[in-house]
Amino acid sequence: MEALEGDGIYSLLRRYDLNPGKHYQDFVALNREILTENNQLYVGNMYQIPYPSTTEEKVKVEVVEKAEHSIFGKNYSTVESTSTRLKNTVYYLISGHGGPDPGAIDNFGGKIIAEDEYAYDVTLRLARELLSHAAEVYIIIQDKNDGIRDVRILDSDTDEVVYPDKEIPLNQLKRLKQRVKTVNGLYLKNKGKYQRLIVTHVDGRSKGTNIDVFFYHHHKSKNGKRLSENIHRTFEKKYRKFQPNRKYTGTFTDRSSLYLVKNTLPAMTYIEIGNIRNKKDQRRILDSDNRQALAKWISEGILIDFETRED
Repeated sequence: MEALEGDGIYSLLRRYDLNPGKHYQDFVALNREILTENNQLYVGNMYQIPYPSTTEEKVKVEVVEKAEHSIFGKNYSTVESTSTRLKNTVYYLISGHGGPDPGAIDNFGGKIIAEDEYAYDVTLRLARELLSHAAEVYIIIQDKNDGIRDVRILDSDTDEVVYPDKEIPLNQLKRLKQRVKTVNGLYLKNKGKYQRLIVTHVDGRSKGTNIDVFFYHHHKSKNGKRLSENIHRTFEKKYRKFQPNRKYTGTFTDRSSLYLVKNTLPAMTYIEIGNIRNKKDQRRILDSDNRQALAKWISEGILIDFETRED
């Protein structure tokens, strides 16, 4: 089994549905010559997995499965299983604004571009990535007829609803309370499971402000901070690889005063993916390949966060 970036022995064993506490020493014994002095893995090395006996737990050979999700639209409705790395996890995804509130807006080529449409597209792409790794995913803001769109200008509408089919109120505080109530209700139903919340927004600062993707968390949430930090580190590594001549300046900080950060129960990260009014950021937001990359990088940070957790 190849060690991926962010892997440790625990995460590698979990990927094969093996109990790390039970098989850690077996793994070390099998691979002692290609581990560091502190039993750390070398990225890219191939390691032997300690297969259990027939009377113990079995390594599952997963058959590639496909599932249909109409929410992603015709071209993306089929989600193929690529792994079970997020099995038994639950993720709640909230894209910013929606319904009567488009969020930050700007004019691009004579057309209006709105925050809620681009945050929603990235969120759908993220949901699809998580589902492919066997996560249970709740898309809290939904637009039943948009789906994932591979165009630059995403037409704006107001027909979004809150899961499962609730009309979004006009009043801002009522909108936020509705989202909190929905997430917290689902969280309590799934009590005992591994649960996380991802909130995605597009910033709306002055046109001259170019920003990198940045993250907020609650100052009292150790797991929320850890989630934010792991995704943040993933972005740092991706920038070093794909944009080596430009320093990544995104941050992860606590901002407990934000209503969703303050009042939701799951450990969470609040992500701002760019400034919709800045021309440089618009290239990141409007290009569908870039939106897909954003979703992919966020999902990779989520995988690292889950697989390197401490039980």
